[in-house]
Amino acid sequence: MVIKGALTFPGDKSISHRALMFAALADGESRISNLSTGADVQSTRECLEACGIEIKDDGNDVVVKGEQFSDPTKPLDCGNSGTTTRLLLGLLAGQGINATLVGDDSLSSRPMNRILDPLSQMGLISESNDGKLPITIHKSDMTGIHYESPVASAQIKSAVLLAALGASGKTSFKEPILSRDHTEKMLHGLGANISIDGLTATISNLTSPLSNFEISVPGDPSTAAFFAASAALVPNSEIVLNRVLANPLRTGLFAALERMGAGMECLDQWDEAGERIGNLKIFHQPMIGISITKTGVPGLIDELPIIAILATQAKGETKVRGAEELRVKECDRIHAVCKNLKNMGADIEELDDGFIINGPTPLNGTTIETFHDHRITMAFTIAGLIAEGDTVLNHPKCVSISYPEFFDVLEQLKQ
Repeated sequence: MVIKGALTFPGDKSISHRALMFAALADGESRISNLSTGADVQSTRECLEACGIEIKDDGNDVVVKGEQFSDPTKPLDCGNSGTTTRLLLGLLAGQGINATLVGDDSLSSRPMNRILDPLSQMGLISESNDGKLPITIHKSDMTGIHYESPVASAQIKSAVLLAALGASGKTSFKEPILSRDHTEKMLHGLGANISIDGLTATISNLTSPLSNFEISVPGDPSTAAFFAASAALVPNSEIVLNRVLANPLRTGLFAALERMGAGMECLDQWDEAGERIGNLKIFHQPMIGISITKTGVPGLIDELPIIAILATQAKGETKVRGAEELRVKECDRIHAVCKNLKNMGADIEELDDGFIINGPTPLNGTTIETFHDHRITMAFTIAGLIAEGDTVLNHPKCVSISYPEFFDVLEQLKQ
């Protein structure tokens, strides 16, 4: 069995969430094509609709009519989506909305104080379940602040910047390491008064609505990562990934693949709506272990589970440190990766903030505990391609969170 073919991916999840929210703040109608098909982005859409925003499908496009937000008549169900929850908290706080946000069991166990702390400093009045969902926010007088974040997180940064759009005065946000910058790029392009100085973003409140826009969302590199890995792992494989987001803060996986010695060729690159987009060819060749440190983690935080799979087939040691953020994702991803890879026969050591893998080692098929986490499910599906014997995943349907078509697309690539 080899992996061969060319793929174009559904829209990047991070940009899809933000496109919907910024369209809701814009003047008139905005059109979004290639929106992510995942359940997380659908959660954002339904929450915005519950706040009075009109969103309709037009063929393969989504049209959003920007207008005044209104208080929802029932709790806003964020499903499994941390991005929906955290960005909406900032957005709705800035728009003076009274709302209660709820989510599924997994989301309800994830920490939200890191968002509520800066928002409360800005004046937000809220109640939470010990810093977790459900969270109720009240219409509050919001004032700009200078906030220094203890962690590099695009979600915290975005929540504060979104709240600042409805706060009096200026707000500045400083982070220890630069995280994803889609929010800043899109706000700048749509007419917000925002400036960037190194690790600090400064923004003023909106005096008029954002400009309406049309956008074709580039392919999601976090989804493309699993298919890139399949071609890198399976001998004689080759795959072309078309129209993938090539934002330098999101291409950490591809940089890691290059350092490991995997076959990679950039076929084309161009700019669209302020974002870099490219076509990439990935192919199998021998790999070596690498070291990933804290400064490199933000650019590949979602891809670390699949990097662990790659590392089992790379010669030498792969060490990941500074990735403690993985422990508060949809599940404790450090534990999930280490437990499952140990069961498959990998030489892996679990650390507080990462893991150490020595390779190459053959993997054996086993039953995989996915912890209902879409990225764990996809990573270990790829591991199953090179394992001896059958790999069985429990709760595989959780891939619908980000890419419902994952299994069907992978089957089409097998030859």
